[in-house]
Amino acid sequence: MSNQADLIVGLQWGDEGKGKIVDHMAQTHDYVCRFAGGHNAGHTIVVGEKKYALHLIPSGVLNPKAKNIVGNGVVLSPADFIEEMRQFDDLQGRLFISDKAHLLLPYHAEIDRARERMKGDKAIGTTGKGIGPAYGDKVARVGHRVGELHDPKKLSEKILAHFEMNRAVFEAMGVATPDPAELLHELTAYKEALEPYITDTTLLVWKALEEGSKILLEGAQGTMLDIDHGTYPYVTSSTTVSAGACSGLGISPKAIGKVTGIAKAYCTRVGNGPFPSEDLGEAGQRLRDNGYEYGTTTGRPRRCGWFDAVAMRHAVRINGVDQVALMKLDVLDGFDEVKVCVAYRVKGEEIDYVPYDLEDAEPVYRIYKGWKKSAGARRFDELPEEAQEYIESLEGLIDCRIGIVSTSPEREDTIVR
Repeated sequence: MSNQADLIVGLQWGDEGKGKIVDHMAQTHDYVCRFAGGHNAGHTIVVGEKKYALHLIPSGVLNPKAKNIVGNGVVLSPADFIEEMRQFDDLQGRLFISDKAHLLLPYHAEIDRARERMKGDKAIGTTGKGIGPAYGDKVARVGHRVGELHDPKKLSEKILAHFEMNRAVFEAMGVATPDPAELLHELTAYKEALEPYITDTTLLVWKALEEGSKILLEGAQGTMLDIDHGTYPYVTSSTTVSAGACSGLGISPKAIGKVTGIAKAYCTRVGNGPFPSEDLGEAGQRLRDNGYEYGTTTGRPRRCGWFDAVAMRHAVRINGVDQVALMKLDVLDGFDEVKVCVAYRVKGEEIDYVPYDLEDAEPVYRIYKGWKKSAGARRFDELPEEAQEYIESLEGLIDCRIGIVSTSPEREDTIVR
């Protein structure tokens, strides 16, 4: 009988701290599988004195016993993937890349940046990494897949033909046609570095499920950045919710077991777009400083604000979350009061759901008494009473149990309730 895979999904606007929980759970799993996104995502994991910044390689890489799969739903930048691989020297036999994942090549990043420039003050605020154009090519059926690296010459010819066919469009954006010799050299280098890791990962996951292996699925970004269910158009270009794991790895919905949703004890987002509980004052800056809220991938300061229970309840429902892991509780240490958005006011009406457009939604806050110190706590009863009350109140507001609480970036500073 086939096993079921555990799933970890972000419940906010990304950057929730998924990396730490994936790393924590990966210690007891045989496989860790990434199902969506590109190298615009970033997980920072702290193990002892060493800090790892992962963008494409699954977080299970830090468990020497775990096998790591990059699924077909990912858009893979070979150059960045190869650079990331250099952090590790034991990847053979425990890192696998789907031959059906789509390639993200340098010209995709050029297109991304050009489009943002052309939009001016209406820019979405992308990372400029080329994620949107790569997914756009995939959906338009003009993209190229990782398996095509087996024949660099043929792939090179197809890319150059695409440029020739769309010359006027590329010229208008200021994107140059690749030099044929340089392109072939680049693709050949990608083949040499990555070919040992390229395989049919769908079959690999099926076999692992049939054998009863313990499998952990991880996405990228968060629910409120989902292409369908997020704050469109200020979203990413992939399916970030739990259902994306099925298409992004080639598994049945019946193969999904326990779903753990990751959320910070407050909220952040990067880039433009609506953010009802954003705090533009002293409290927002304090959250940013305390939580070191700067992008793993871009270094950009993150926009910071209070926990949004309305958006969280929305995300819990969409993802079928069984338990929430509440991250960075310690960042709230020392605040006299802590706010939680419990409803929105839209055109004078108070609502308790996420509407079509959040642009004009104003937060309705409930205020909680703050606490002095939760940092480093490893048992729930070690937390200040006010912090315990905050967590228990959030459970009621989001209709989901908070089963894990993180109290510092360290792997061991984790409360499992």
